[in-house]
Amino acid sequence: MRILVTGLLGFAGRHLLPAAVARGHQVIGAGVGSPSEARELAGLDSYETLDVRDLAAVESVLEHSHPDAVIHLAAQSSGAAAFSDPTTTFHINAGGTVHVLEAARRLAYAGPILAVTSSEAYGRIPLGRPADESSPLRPVSPYGMSKAAADAAAQMYAGAYGLKVVRARSFAHTGPGQTTDFVASAWAHQVAQAEARAEAGERGPFVLQIGNVDPVRDLGDVRDVVEAYLDLLERGRAGEAYNVCTGQGLKLRDLLEALRNMARIPLGIETDPARMRSVDIPYLVGDRKKISVDVGWIPKRTLAETLEALLEDWRARLGAGRPAGERA
Repeated sequence: MRILVTGLLGFAGRHLLPAAVARGHQVIGAGVGSPSEARELAGLDSYETLDVRDLAAVESVLEHSHPDAVIHLAAQSSGAAAFSDPTTTFHINAGGTVHVLEAARRLAYAGPILAVTSSEAYGRIPLGRPADESSPLRPVSPYGMSKAAADAAAQMYAGAYGLKVVRARSFAHTGPGQTTDFVASAWAHQVAQAEARAEAGERGPFVLQIGNVDPVRDLGDVRDVVEAYLDLLERGRAGEAYNVCTGQGLKLRDLLEALRNMARIPLGIETDPARMRSVDIPYLVGDRKKISVDVGWIPKRTLAETLEALLEDWRARLGAGRPAGERA
């Protein structure tokens, strides 16, 4: 298929591109990043700068790119940034999703659309009871609110207008290339940074700055997650929502210890009040039966493989002086 991917230069988009090309698809990218950034990516058919808050621009890109399918990834994905500026987050995440769907409606677009939302839309769920797709959406954060609204819009456009929309409720995931806005990558960055300082001759002690380590999360590998997105695009049932998750709960304290054990030097820990969230969800784990039954997707990589790849990427990035960010 010829697939239009919004937010291609974001974290998931950069992993989605090679996965899609490996399946024989052509990829057209769109997002706020510049065409010069996109030219560095192997296998990309074409790229257009796009702000999804501009409905006319979204409609123009959809009309002129002639895609067979659409994957909508473009989003403001930082929870901290959402708390600082909930209005902009809502305009990008909820409004941007509406614009993609409305552009498709206006153009009588008949291809499949994958709308990527978030597990944060579930909000607080009962401890020890993974959320399935029938669980109510009760967001407790600005980011979760924006994604719940996007999810509702996708459901409505599928039901009211007959668009072939599939919703992917993505749980936490990490891997090479992620920014320090997310906990696993932030800690891996600190580990690699401390190792680099030690290699340069600096004497310790070296300490990791941490926030709340008590929450339990469902943490997947981005390389598995993008395969789930492609499976859902190809075989997901229109109008349905699917959790993209491992189905396993991981306490952040155990994630921290796993990274410390992978470090090449001893590392202490210190709680930084600035890293504490004003609103935190104690337990957020998903039930993945539906996606496994409907499209046959299961995560393949172990946590150890994921963290090793993440840490090696940070070691390489710091060694090469590469920046810690990406554009959506």
